[in-house]
Amino acid sequence: MIKRDDMTFPAEEYERRLGDLRARIAERHLDAVVISDPENIMYLTDYQTTGYSFFQALVVPLEKEPFMITRALEESNVIARTWVEVTRPYPDTGDAIQMLVDALREFGLSNKRIGYERNSYFFPAYHQDVIHTTLKDGKLLDCFGIVEEGRVCKSSVEIELMKKAAFATEAGMAAGIAACHAGATENEIGAAISAGMFCAGGEPPAVMPYVTSGPRTMIGHATWEGRVIQPNEHIFLEVGGCYRRYHTAMMRTVVLGELTDSMYKAQETMKQALNAVHRMVQPGMTVSDVDNMVRNIITDNDIGARLITRSGYSIGIAFPPSWDEGYIVSLKQGESTVLKEGMTFHVIPWMWGVDGDKTCGISDTIYITDDGCRSFFDMDRDFSVKPNDAEKPQLIGINDIKMPKSEPTKPESIELTTSKENAKSAKKKGESYVNS
Repeated sequence: MIKRDDMTFPAEEYERRLGDLRARIAERHLDAVVISDPENIMYLTDYQTTGYSFFQALVVPLEKEPFMITRALEESNVIARTWVEVTRPYPDTGDAIQMLVDALREFGLSNKRIGYERNSYFFPAYHQDVIHTTLKDGKLLDCFGIVEEGRVCKSSVEIELMKKAAFATEAGMAAGIAACHAGATENEIGAAISAGMFCAGGEPPAVMPYVTSGPRTMIGHATWEGRVIQPNEHIFLEVGGCYRRYHTAMMRTVVLGELTDSMYKAQETMKQALNAVHRMVQPGMTVSDVDNMVRNIITDNDIGARLITRSGYSIGIAFPPSWDEGYIVSLKQGESTVLKEGMTFHVIPWMWGVDGDKTCGISDTIYITDDGCRSFFDMDRDFSVKPNDAEKPQLIGINDIKMPKSEPTKPESIELTTSKENAKSAKKKGESYVNS
């Protein structure tokens, strides 16, 4: 392991994560694991790339040095970003799985008990078929979830970093609300949110913001499509800010014209649900307990609205196509997972079908503390009610955005080395080099 001080977290954090993983490897009586999920690879090494559609894997033996299999182009990300010293890159004309098999043989693992993430999006069935038919002397066992066991509870340094993602989330939401007015297009609102997030230090999120208006708010997971906002309509906004691949998310609702009785009831019902979360949620509860509490509050309404999904999900490290960690743990009925300190959730007591034709939302991202929970956000939860004749805002810039209370420190820039030799040389000389 290369000792370096220019990664997202201190070296000790990655040593702890690797040590905890190896303890779980031993518990499962494995000799090594092949990790192919991009979130898991980043969690363990700080490696990231947008090129994860090409096969990549981190192999972690129980005792020997970990190594990475990557496309040749992506090896630069290993060198520039991570503590990993050993790589086996394959060319575009090469065979990624054959390179993995050859490396397992090279490091004496081909006849061992090897865990692999059978349910990983990026280890498809045809790749799994190849390794099963090629690596005949070893025993291949599904270890899906072995890294996620460590990811689900965030450390104190992860919580602090997620606050920087929350800063970008709030800035984007504030910019989006400011851009909402009759005559604006959903695209213009989406552009304002994006500018707000990025000007506040946010990085490309796993999912771009959701912006829908009027009747389009009833379409699940729709976002901007150029529709022009009409007077007396409402706009549904959901923003997920990102910093170093960690995310926080929030929903808010904008109403043009008058706030109807039905929409006011929806607002107050969702606020009641979130207030109950902050008053009651604590370690020891099950995720089903939380879901039932939120669901009962939302269901008790006379405006025709429903909560048609789970009431929340774990959130943290994410790459496209989704910003959530709901496959690790979600707030939903029938689940017995117990809340623990450090868990982080996007709580979504949104209301689908107000008056039969409107969807609105107020949501929060929280972290579980030793005796309760806290929000990552300061932003007011009430609907933003704006007159129909609101003046069209000018192009949103950083000085136009109402920022959250505390601004994160700007990350230092780093130089990218071009080879492992240069990287090691720079380290010996005391020079800094990090991800670009």
